[in-house]
Amino acid sequence: MPTTTETVLSRTRFDALIFDLDGVITRTAKLHAKAWKRMFDGYLDSKRRQDGKDYATFDIDADYRRHMDGKPRDEGVQSFLEARAIALPRGDAQDAPTAETICGLGNRKNELFRGFLEREGAQVYEHAIALVKELRAAGFKTAVVSSSESCVAILKSVGALDLFDVKVDGVDAQTRRLKGKPAPDVFLAAAEALHVKPQRAVVVDEALAGVAAGRAAGFGLVIGVDRANQADLLSAHGADVVVTDLAALQVADDGISTGADIPSAMEQFNTIAERVRNRELAVFLDFDGTLAPIVERPEQAALYPAAHDVVCRLARLCPVAVVSGRDLQDVRDRVGISAVYYAGSHGFDIDGPQNTRHEHGKGVEALPALDAAEHKLRTGLKNIVGALVERKRFSVAIHYRLVSEHDVPVVEQAVDTALSQHSGLRKGYGKKVFELQPDTEWDKGAAVNWLLQALALDRAEVLPIYIGDDVTDEDAFRALAGRGLSIVVLDHPRPTAAQYRLNDPEQVCAFLYALVRLLEHAR
Repeated sequence: MPTTTETVLSRTRFDALIFDLDGVITRTAKLHAKAWKRMFDGYLDSKRRQDGKDYATFDIDADYRRHMDGKPRDEGVQSFLEARAIALPRGDAQDAPTAETICGLGNRKNELFRGFLEREGAQVYEHAIALVKELRAAGFKTAVVSSSESCVAILKSVGALDLFDVKVDGVDAQTRRLKGKPAPDVFLAAAEALHVKPQRAVVVDEALAGVAAGRAAGFGLVIGVDRANQADLLSAHGADVVVTDLAALQVADDGISTGADIPSAMEQFNTIAERVRNRELAVFLDFDGTLAPIVERPEQAALYPAAHDVVCRLARLCPVAVVSGRDLQDVRDRVGISAVYYAGSHGFDIDGPQNTRHEHGKGVEALPALDAAEHKLRTGLKNIVGALVERKRFSVAIHYRLVSEHDVPVVEQAVDTALSQHSGLRKGYGKKVFELQPDTEWDKGAAVNWLLQALALDRAEVLPIYIGDDVTDEDAFRALAGRGLSIVVLDHPRPTAAQYRLNDPEQVCAFLYALVRLLEHAR
């Protein structure tokens, strides 16, 4: 039997929740079913007069759940027509609603749905809205997925558009060629856009195809919402937990911070000093935003004036590594300290003293795909003012800090197109940057673990400290949870797994000087 007891959602286990729209957040399934029935019954009536055959009309309950629920619109049309032994050409997305094609019938249905939505409006499940608000207050990221092309219109109509960091709808699925449920594509796309691993995210869906998709993608928890008395079926299709109401889901008060309320590393330095005493240290530092101020163009970045001196002094007292999204040689040149270890391209390329050299094998395999994607992006974005394509050895960064807000979706679409055409890559995110990287389980956290092991520092006597400002540094914060110190450099509040915060590179240098004095005194 599926679980129906109260379920607690904790930031110690999960970073994000991804919700289906229809039947979970909004009560629009009935409007969709009504539009499908109006469209199909009208079409079947004209078909009946045309060939004299008797076709069963659209059953608003059975046919909707069997053929349409959770599927892309065109797949639903084809599934229903096949059940009535009707074959039509597919057509294309631009077909007129009057066209007798699969796409034409789908567009006819969409036209009817929008009319119903405008006249009757959508309704929400109040407990769902309350849960999303509570999750966001606790620092969870949230996303919504829908096979409907009207997702944004629906969310706007109920005042819920701002409750989700990411949406993946029918428009996105068509543009990015994402397969419909039970394929996991839409959920994986949402997790990628949220910058979370599936294992650290929760899927919430009411459709059998939806829970099957969540299970197939390996999400950390799949919750089935039983709106149609099918709890056993939801469980059989992959739901870990089945609830009849989202009020059964509770949000844990587990101390994971939204960023603004975590203690200052400077103000709490005495507490940190107690942990440092009688321990060996290994210090890991991000570059941009941590040792160097954020600038408009990446080639303008330079160390904060005091950073070179303090990192040199620290490197004489303990192992220090700079872990950056920049190319290995680029970040080494900008820091310019030979005694420091360097992990470039988010850790795909590592070098330093004692012949510490490591190139990730999957990164090397991805080089041809990165070359091709770089060429595609340079061609596709050459007319977008402010767009900058930066090639690194193991990634391609697409900066949009100087791009007008109107053109940012165009930049992302170009990135998604390049991604869809070159296998073996994934899309990463940073501050005003998209990044194509080798598609493998490797990040800054994995690089830190590799360095600790390679340098024989993976011991209880060693206290690792990681300081970084970007969302990519969260992987390192999580990797050190329970055994190290994590410090985030915050220019604005955001959810973070870090234990302490600093304000900017100037404070980072002040903290490192305090650490140097502590270590020198201990010697």
